[in-house]
Amino acid sequence: MKRLLAVFFTIAMVVTLTSSSYKNDPKPSLKEKVIALAKEVEPKVVNWRHWVHQNAELSNREFKTAAYVAAHLKSLGLEVQEGVAKTGVVGILKGGKPGPVIGLRADMDGLPVKERANIPWASKQMGEYNGEPVPVMHACGHDTHVAILMGVAEVLNSVKKDLRGTVKFIFQPAEEGAPPGEEGGAALMVKEGVVEGMDAIFGLHINSKTEAGKVRYRPNGIMAAVNSFNIKIKGVQTHGSTPWTGIDPIVTAAQIINNAQTVVSRSLPLTKAAAVLTFGKIEGGVRSNIIPEEVELVGTIRTLDAQMRETLFKRFDTIVKNTAESNGAEAILTINKGYPVTFNDPELTAMMANTFTEIAGAENVVSNMDAITGAEDFSFFQEQIPGLYFFIGGMRKGQDPATSAPHHTPDFYVDDSGLLTGIKLLSRLTVDYGEKKK
Repeated sequence: MKRLLAVFFTIAMVVTLTSSSYKNDPKPSLKEKVIALAKEVEPKVVNWRHWVHQNAELSNREFKTAAYVAAHLKSLGLEVQEGVAKTGVVGILKGGKPGPVIGLRADMDGLPVKERANIPWASKQMGEYNGEPVPVMHACGHDTHVAILMGVAEVLNSVKKDLRGTVKFIFQPAEEGAPPGEEGGAALMVKEGVVEGMDAIFGLHINSKTEAGKVRYRPNGIMAAVNSFNIKIKGVQTHGSTPWTGIDPIVTAAQIINNAQTVVSRSLPLTKAAAVLTFGKIEGGVRSNIIPEEVELVGTIRTLDAQMRETLFKRFDTIVKNTAESNGAEAILTINKGYPVTFNDPELTAMMANTFTEIAGAENVVSNMDAITGAEDFSFFQEQIPGLYFFIGGMRKGQDPATSAPHHTPDFYVDDSGLLTGIKLLSRLTVDYGEKKK
């Protein structure tokens, strides 16, 4: 009897201990695993970010960056495609369970800007832009995008047996635009078939004036379509002392610039969507006493509505031609093909809304931000498949946004504290989308 009681007591203790252990240490879900792994990989991501920042390269010249990324993806055992769209890299991870094909994109190129930020890992790189030697820095945060996606690849690879579907890690060159005479960027990646077979794509952009930990996005148009333009104004060259003996293209250029200001303010329904027409360059003449034969104007057009864009193009062309004609000059307007609207698929955006609030907290998420007139070639992917593009904060907590330098400037800086949110979000968006589309 004593022996029987002892056996019963032992069994009871085992059951109690097992139950207690299970309660204190339950098996984590896949969602919980990727969050824990994101925190573990964060120090590596910071180091990767510093390396990429120090080794900034211009569009279609991201050779060192591409090699750095490819080496990391290969170390994870992923299938790696190199030389995509010139210098792009695509890593392919096949999950252990059936599911959709999901794209995650990071842009890799820097800008011809000389860095002034006082950081030990500042860029001292040089490159060539328009045939001239220029300093190069990551003045838009693409270095953080690369490092974040490298971290996400490591996180998702660690849980691949539980992952649904296939993930394509897309490291894209030339988001800032390919050099003159070259193809590049997302448009070339699409042309080379990167999105074929993909069900959806996600991308992010860090922001220097948004506090780390905060997230902003919106359904439908989030960033503008962009088109550059050139105007060649032809006059009749003459001596500056006798302007009546020639036709002055400089005066004509000034009038075109002034008259063009009415295109947006008087021809477009601005309560519907924003639009911008900006002149960025005037070139003409050689010395003070010569009225030149030709002047060139260069600028940019930003629109968020297709019909408004067509109206703007037509009205702008009419003003350019008629203003020149009124002075006896000739003006030829060329509007170049640019980027389409960055358009967040409404169904996909609504489907993933809970992921943003679960990761960042509802108080840190703006789900219907105002659209902005900056542009993004991520839009070329979104023309082919449903896509979702969003912004994460890169400003130190508590900092006044007015003191944070804007993008594309020498003092631009985003803090390492913003990286973790990006790692978590891209990892969880992948997992959650896979579960919803299984």
